[in-house]
Amino acid sequence: MAPKIFEGLKILDMCWIGIGPVTIKYFADHGATVIHVETRTHLDTLRLGGPFRDGVTDPDMCGFFANFNSSKYGITLNLNDPRAIEIAKQLVSWADIVAESYTPRAMRKWGLDYENLIKIKPDIIMFSSCQQGGTGPYKDYPGFGGQGAAIAGYNHLTGWPDREPAMPYGAYTDFINPKMGSLAICAALDYHRRTGKGTHIDHSQIEGGLQFLAPTFAEYSANGEFPNRAGNRSDEYAPHGVFPCVGDERWIAIASLNDDHWNSIANVLGHDEWAADEKFSTFELRKANEDELEEQIGSVTVEWDAYKLMEALQNAGVPAGVVQKTSDLFDDPQLTHRKHFWFLEHAAIGVHSYDGPSFRMSKTPGELTMAAPILGQHNEYVYKEILGMSEDEYVELLVEDVFE
Repeated sequence: MAPKIFEGLKILDMCWIGIGPVTIKYFADHGATVIHVETRTHLDTLRLGGPFRDGVTDPDMCGFFANFNSSKYGITLNLNDPRAIEIAKQLVSWADIVAESYTPRAMRKWGLDYENLIKIKPDIIMFSSCQQGGTGPYKDYPGFGGQGAAIAGYNHLTGWPDREPAMPYGAYTDFINPKMGSLAICAALDYHRRTGKGTHIDHSQIEGGLQFLAPTFAEYSANGEFPNRAGNRSDEYAPHGVFPCVGDERWIAIASLNDDHWNSIANVLGHDEWAADEKFSTFELRKANEDELEEQIGSVTVEWDAYKLMEALQNAGVPAGVVQKTSDLFDDPQLTHRKHFWFLEHAAIGVHSYDGPSFRMSKTPGELTMAAPILGQHNEYVYKEILGMSEDEYVELLVEDVFE
């Protein structure tokens, strides 16, 4: 088997919650050796939030944490103890990359900021990700993806025009930022390959989120206008929305970019007369009469099975997709064909599903090599085998709670 793309790369992962762990998961699932550092004295918030297997609240049984931390070794280390700081510095010497997602003051407090790390290892690459970046008046403001989406402007654009702003699903900026974080790390690795030098990546999660709103900034720069909430509608498509189908909470998303799409929608739904109706004859008229347009479509789609309608519309060249529930995804034939979900044996949860890589590399495919660790699962292996601690030293530090 060919070596994986990041085989031989060593990463000290001091990240917590979402963006950092997911960013480093890309490297772990593609061959990097990753040591994920936690502490029992201040548990990762993600471990406390569920969902938990069988509803049992246990930080070792959180499915969310498990999905974000596959293919990593897991250790615990109480960085409030000076001896733990020295151990952390040994891990820095071992690593090619140090990743962390605290506010800047945390790493400074421990003496593990970039200025101190390069004294230990001059060519180290350090990835620092926090909500608003490592400089500026708000650098030490903590927050989660929900607040990140609000600050970046997503909430203002989400929802209906006659209602208050809504939050996008989940910790939205946590889901989109790992792509940019991993790209920045790859760039730093290339720089190191060419020059032998390390670098510090200062990653602002808010600024990462802004990249996905580029069209709104272009509109504001060009015309002084900033888009408002529009529900499911779009300035470029009509119709553009979700429509009811047969069954409980069954919906289909349909988009029409041009007259050909609209004519095909009318034909598939058995109402060719809609295409000939003057009110709907052009994009501008469809937008002007969108309420009536959507009502007519919904009155027909409600008699259709969502999957059969999706197939019929897709065969006619119309962008359409079933609004799938989570349970549908595990039976989705496309995801099944691509083997998206991996099922691994977790030390506390048992067999658990994991998201696999979203891309396939033909020569060096990714692989989830092990389930996410429970707290301190690999302490003995990492401290003894990788750092070379003696049995006596390991037991002494264990008894004195340095590994808490």
